[in-house]
Amino acid sequence: MNIIQEFHKLHTSEDILFLGNAWDLLSALTLEKVGFKAIGTTSWGIANSLGYADGELIDFDRHLGIIKSIAENVRIPVSADIEAGYGEDMNTIVANVLKTADVGVAGINIEDSLKNQEGLRDVSGHCKLLSKIRSALDQHGYKDFYINARTDTYFQNENPFMETIDRAKAYVESGASGIFVPGLKQDEEIEEIASSINAPLNVLSLPGLTNCNKLKALGVKRFSFGNALSDKVIAFLENRAAQLLDLRDTSILYEEAL
Repeated sequence: MNIIQEFHKLHTSEDILFLGNAWDLLSALTLEKVGFKAIGTTSWGIANSLGYADGELIDFDRHLGIIKSIAENVRIPVSADIEAGYGEDMNTIVANVLKTADVGVAGINIEDSLKNQEGLRDVSGHCKLLSKIRSALDQHGYKDFYINARTDTYFQNENPFMETIDRAKAYVESGASGIFVPGLKQDEEIEEIASSINAPLNVLSLPGLTNCNKLKALGVKRFSFGNALSDKVIAFLENRAAQLLDLRDTSILYEEAL
């Protein structure tokens, strides 16, 4: 079984896939060391670590270099968050997906948000893009490569529920392996969406939406925490650095439980 098949299988097991989100090689190695079965990169965390805001502000090849370093140095499957594909046209996005597959990842997240304006890609246009991505992957030997189609309906629409189901169904029919709905939080909506689509549902950790076992009971197959861990680590670093400067004493670095 290759790494792509292994990652695909993790979405069909009885247990929920609890994905660890990494932003650099050290965080990825740490997540692997403690026992996470797969890693997803966080574009927000990667951008933040390089001094940028999220939103495709980094050069794609620079972003891909970090993804490559992770994929080459861990033994567990890696899924790459490539935002909306880092391109203004379909051919560029498809080429970027193939570049990402070439560095050894087992899947991608790709979203339907527009980057240079508010709103989402129209459904038919995004479906065409997903179909092109799937065809290109199959033609280049990446059968079963995991396309996690993220829809940002809950971030951008006032009444997102029905549109989320419609988009999810269309995306799966166009080649998506799974559906990612960040911002989805209500139990009854999670359960209804999970049962309405013929693909694994991925939700994002939020305050009040944190328990794998509860989400598994609602039909969720994949759970990730995005930039929450990287934000917490950066906040801890900033707090400790400020304490060092304020106290002018390094004793806090040797406390048993930092």
